[in-house]
Amino acid sequence: MKRRDFIQQTSAGTALISLGGIGLSSFTTLGTKKITILHTNDVHSHIDPFGPEDGRNANKGGVARRASLIESIRKENPHTILLDAGDIFQGTPYFNYYGGELEFKLMSMLKYDAATIGNHDFDNGIDGLYAQLPHATFEFISANYDFSNTVMNSHVKPYKTFSKDGIKIGLFGLGIELQGLVDPLMFKETKYLDPIEITQDMTRILKTEEKCDLIICLSHLGYNYRNEASKISDLKLASLTKDIDLIIGGHTHTFLPKPTIVKNIVGKNILVNQVGCYGINLGKIDFYFDSDMNKAANGTSIFV
Repeated sequence: MKRRDFIQQTSAGTALISLGGIGLSSFTTLGTKKITILHTNDVHSHIDPFGPEDGRNANKGGVARRASLIESIRKENPHTILLDAGDIFQGTPYFNYYGGELEFKLMSMLKYDAATIGNHDFDNGIDGLYAQLPHATFEFISANYDFSNTVMNSHVKPYKTFSKDGIKIGLFGLGIELQGLVDPLMFKETKYLDPIEITQDMTRILKTEEKCDLIICLSHLGYNYRNEASKISDLKLASLTKDIDLIIGGHTHTFLPKPTIVKNIVGKNILVNQVGCYGINLGKIDFYFDSDMNKAANGTSIFV
């Protein structure tokens, strides 16, 4: 599988990880609240499960199986949010034939809450992406794509907030630079804005103005670029910014068995996660809040 990258770095496991340097003893009380974040990335139009002869992916994935898994998790914890980190399109004949209609309809049936936009989501051009929007009941979030002079203007929000069990959650999206990846005729006048600068703006708004208790970045920047030190990635974004609690990534098809822990610019823990590609895995991150709104988390990647 191209770009498949099994990362063996310091990661969050089943034990709670404190976010912000607070001790973990307070999270054993009865007043603890739990918010579950489920996520996918780079599904690439894989609607059906892989067949029994498909090598290492044999009998894995499929939207129907993912739906059953998501339903069971929601029953366990109704305070659950479902997100996608982009590259919904391109990869099977379903996209070639339906142009993204089926993907958006199925994601709507699974009750996705939001998605960001990946480079392959422009493969039928920005007009093709726009044409499929009526089939999506969820919102698209991207803060560093300026769609002002395109048909997507006003159809993509820089950020979104949710309230679950009294916890306010802020979500913002980031996309990879399209120049060099996508034919300019496909994205037309879409402008790429610097992810670090945009993140500083978004976290200030979500933390200070919106008063969010949990801040999530939905990213299609890529997990890491070892041989391209100047290229922005999720790990670099985490280390150079503050006030993000979780980065949900995409683009590099990186299979992480559990989230990576990164110290942000002020030395606090951030979780960075990505679950490969093709709907093979579902990411699950549980956040716990004590009565003083201190945070802890754990996470895992679940085979579908």
